[in-house]
Amino acid sequence: MSKEAGLCAQSARWLIRTSCGIVNKSYCGPRFTWIVALINDFMQASLRRASSSSRLLQLFLLLMLPLPAVASRAEWLYGVKAGDTLVGIAADYLTNPNGWHTLQVLNQVPNPKRLKPGSKLRLPVAMLKREAGVAEVIYLQGKVTRTPRNGTSQSLSVDARLQVGDAIETANDSNVSLRFMDGSRLLLTPNTRITLAEMVLYGKTGMAQTLIELHRGSIDTRVAKQVKPAARYEIRSRPINLAVRGTDFRAYVDETNQASRGEVLEGVVQARGAGGKMIAVKDGFGILSVAGEPPRAPVALPPVPDLSRLPDLIERLPLRFAFSDTSGTGRYRAQVFTDRTFDRLLLDGVFDGSTAKWTDLPDGRYVLRVRGIDRNGLEGLNADREFVLKARPEPPFISAPLSGQKSYGPESALRWSASASAHSYHVQVSATPDFSALLADVSGLVKTEYAVPLAPGQYYWRIASIAAGDDRGPFSDVQGFTQRKIPESPKMEAPQVSDESLAFSWAAGELGSQYQLQVARDPEFSRIVQDKVLTGNRAQVERPEPGTYYLRMKTIDADGFAGPFGPAQKMDIPESRWWMFLLLLPLIPLGL
Repeated sequence: MSKEAGLCAQSARWLIRTSCGIVNKSYCGPRFTWIVALINDFMQASLRRASSSSRLLQLFLLLMLPLPAVASRAEWLYGVKAGDTLVGIAADYLTNPNGWHTLQVLNQVPNPKRLKPGSKLRLPVAMLKREAGVAEVIYLQGKVTRTPRNGTSQSLSVDARLQVGDAIETANDSNVSLRFMDGSRLLLTPNTRITLAEMVLYGKTGMAQTLIELHRGSIDTRVAKQVKPAARYEIRSRPINLAVRGTDFRAYVDETNQASRGEVLEGVVQARGAGGKMIAVKDGFGILSVAGEPPRAPVALPPVPDLSRLPDLIERLPLRFAFSDTSGTGRYRAQVFTDRTFDRLLLDGVFDGSTAKWTDLPDGRYVLRVRGIDRNGLEGLNADREFVLKARPEPPFISAPLSGQKSYGPESALRWSASASAHSYHVQVSATPDFSALLADVSGLVKTEYAVPLAPGQYYWRIASIAAGDDRGPFSDVQGFTQRKIPESPKMEAPQVSDESLAFSWAAGELGSQYQLQVARDPEFSRIVQDKVLTGNRAQVERPEPGTYYLRMKTIDADGFAGPFGPAQKMDIPESRWWMFLLLLPLIPLGL
């Protein structure tokens, strides 16, 4: 080494010792040797290429740069891309653009304009740009308020940008979803209050520091994968603090008794309560804590409910989801979201038993989410299932035939009530309950009745409303009915007239049938003298007075349906001949 180079190296050592002593003595100790070696190597390489006074001056000025950033322990790694220079990287990522000189020394870069693509550059965190973070409202339902620091409460709206210090509160049946600058998302369920205590973004690095104070209620959190080393996402409450690095978890605080719970669905959460003890809670586990007490040991969360038997298409309101009670908890939380981003919560409820019910929901495609709740209130792992709701326009009310009823004759008259939302109707008739064998498939009906020819047998029918734009709604519940022949009138034998009675007989019909017999003085049957309902195929009535009579019969089947009367028969009742016998009595000898 030349005299000039040796002098510069000696000066470099002095500058490093001085800077390190001022900034961070503990840091300089272990790293001092490699820093000096770095500079010696760099200077000697430079001096081999040029020994002029101008080159020495350049090196000397390099050594004179301040080194506080070099003293920082936390470093972020930058992946070099084609065309990158230290100057450009410093301008994009560092608070001071001139910090490229420090990066050159720290990373042993001979030429700041020629960087190797794919290599890693160490950037001290203390030198990185920092900016105040914001949170964006991406969905809101119901009443949600925002109270700025030292400000008054105001209604929150979608697309609003929230600042550090803002307090957010949801009312009953209300919720809001927030998105942070690093991509993390937060869902506030009903009756929840939080404060955005800290939001810091480290420029373009993707690192962010977020601190949320949870005062009351529950939150669902999906934290973006945290980039080391400065990224941090933390939920604080009086009972417990939860720190995470890229995970999916839930937190709840009961404001009344200051109890808290945390449920980890993915990743690991570090829980810290009273006493400062840190407990790692891995996915599939939950933790309980009470203010002033250390957190309890993590416990396994209830298992995933079985939603496999739920239908993909729902065509009826109110909504009803009956699933298998596989968790054995007896209580479940069910939620309905617009999609699998799980940002837009539409319905939320806790149900005793394995059935979730809601009154109404617009037609559309949704995702159902269900989880069990154990006796400690810990909510379990989620089960998700997509479904489509198409319940409108609703089908009309069916009048006849209803399920189990019978229709008589060569055709069946299908009847229904008018629907205010329908422009027309669509009717289907089938010989099978699955409608695989359609006998009638008629659309565009504007009346509320349709007659379909049918032979005797078992049939099924259903009807749907059609709204404007040919928007057909779901079919009604299937109505199964029996088509039967109209009972035939019995074939009567000629009546047998005796002195005291009339005897009738006829051919019996189906088992259980009854028969109505009418006897009248006139063919119009306006002067009926006998009207009886009979069983069997024989009957006897009291002999009427002499004269002309008309009689007729009809069959009533076992279900009470009466067929038509048969043709009327004319019958003459003669005078009795007993008077002639009385006239002969005096002629009979008394002794005889």
